[in-house]
Amino acid sequence: MPQDWKEILKGRFEEELASLPEEPQVEAPEAPLKKQRLIVSIDRRRRAGKQVTLVTGFAGEDAQLEELGRQLKARLGVGGSVKDGEILIQGDLRDKIVSLLTEMGHQAKRGN
Repeated sequence: MPQDWKEILKGRFEEELASLPEEPQVEAPEAPLKKQRLIVSIDRRRRAGKQVTLVTGFAGEDAQLEELGRQLKARLGVGGSVKDGEILIQGDLRDKIVSLLTEMGHQAKRGN
């Protein structure tokens, strides 16, 4: 009696998978907080005259950047977002953000 086509394919794929060498799992190295140079500046362009504070220069994974943005927004009690590797915080809060970032262990300096 002929085998079911699913069993034939399953057997072939299992053989091929078994013959492939295992790839080592390499995790992206986390950038040490002190080696990051975060720049906190203000921007008014393309925002109808409204001011936003930009945090740029973060070297790390997107999830870490999202978490940092979430922490800043929560501690400052303001809105904002994370786009294109930058954290946008509503309003001119450069001094507060620099002090919070240095408190968290990041190397931050005030831009313009």
